[in-house]
Amino acid sequence: MGAEAGDRIVLVNPSEVVGVMRNVPEGRLVTIVEICRKIAGKHRVKACCTLTTGIFITIAANAAEEAVREGGNLGIPYWRTLKAGGFLNEKYPGGAENHRRLLEKEGFTVVRKGSKLVVKDYEKHLAEL
Repeated sequence: MGAEAGDRIVLVNPSEVVGVMRNVPEGRLVTIVEICRKIAGKHRVKACCTLTTGIFITIAANAAEEAVREGGNLGIPYWRTLKAGGFLNEKYPGGAENHRRLLEKEGFTVVRKGSKLVVKDYEKHLAEL
């Protein structure tokens, strides 16, 4: 669902990204692709900016972990948000290994694909957005 020359795209709002991330229930997953598809659809455009979406995903993950360290909870299960292709996010707090630990705690199987980590059969676990 990529944009072509002349297509309108949306630059996402951080609260929209966090809103989608918050709504991914336990046992389900989402990737940046689904997040962008959802937001683009809401704005009736072909695509959203994956660069800013990825930045906001990482910021949300770090904010969620910081809140936990301070005794709070932002209610953002960021570990359920994967990179395109089901890959784990090495920019999350604690890197890909911590991301792996959190996913495996919820019952997902993480495998190595080349030098990266990916959720096995992640497509079967995608949330309905």
